[in-house]
Amino acid sequence: MTLFGIELAHPWYLLAALAIVPVVLLARFAAGRVQFSSLAALPAGATWRTRLAPLPDALYGLAALALAVALAGPQRYDGQHPVKRRGIAIMMVVDHSGSMRALDLSDKDRELTRLDAVKRVFEQFVLGGGGLGGRPDDAVGLIAFARYADTLSPLTLDHANLATAARQVEIVTEQAEDGTAVGDGLAQAVERLRAAPQQSKVAIVLTDGVSNAGEVAPLAAASLAKDSGVKVYTVGAGTNGRAPIRVENAFGQSELVSMPVQIDEDTLEKIAEATGGAYFRATDLDGLRQVYRAIDKLERTEIDETQTAEPEQLYPWLVGLAMLAIAAAVTLRATALRRLP
Repeated sequence: MTLFGIELAHPWYLLAALAIVPVVLLARFAAGRVQFSSLAALPAGATWRTRLAPLPDALYGLAALALAVALAGPQRYDGQHPVKRRGIAIMMVVDHSGSMRALDLSDKDRELTRLDAVKRVFEQFVLGGGGLGGRPDDAVGLIAFARYADTLSPLTLDHANLATAARQVEIVTEQAEDGTAVGDGLAQAVERLRAAPQQSKVAIVLTDGVSNAGEVAPLAAASLAKDSGVKVYTVGAGTNGRAPIRVENAFGQSELVSMPVQIDEDTLEKIAEATGGAYFRATDLDGLRQVYRAIDKLERTEIDETQTAEPEQLYPWLVGLAMLAIAAAVTLRATALRRLP
């Protein structure tokens, strides 16, 4: 029901306006009336008090009417307006092999494994924080790989659950599951992105090693990505040469040792180049954030749509009017227009 540009969400509640009659009658015939044996006992002529005597009763009626209309849910629409939303499909492909235990991406005041650092920045990239704005309009998914690749979250706009899935990624501990299957992880990402409705499709592959496992060669996966219109950004995480890692010695005590590490930057560069993406290198936590800031500036697909503006709710004004009317009526009854007991 629309009247003068105002729509009532629950018009049947207007029937509550019938309460005006009993409200006014109760107020009018409440205690405080005095009977006279003869009209001659009354002052001659009308005074301002007698003229305004019905005012409190009318104010109670006004309050009842305002509350009835408030119950009907009056709201005003400003119309429709065009909105441009930008969204792309992004599959995050993250290495969680044993070498991700290295501590060279630690925070200044806290020890972090490479995987811990990656998970922290991943969450900031998706939800926002740490200088990153978040990707609220993008469908984002997550694949973790070591010797095998697993989809931990399909493409989704439910970024809270996606972040929860990312927090649960752990470094593999079984030797049989350890390895670096970059090609399998990327190929699985491409398969997920193929079905996405978004025009722009991106895979971000992060690893700290050399591909040494899996059924799909990294460059073969890159060719598959190119044919499927998927742009691949690759990230090499950690230092080359040696990196600190925390292990347990023969006495059950934790200690830091240096382990050899190597990143196959040449292959990562070729994957990115073949698909029109770019290769990035991060050797510390700050550098990792800078990498994701750069990726955050990816092209975004504009989607033109028209949205109806949120309606302005008018009931608070009516409730306020009712409260003022009741307050005024009570005040008048207690002061200038009081009745005799």
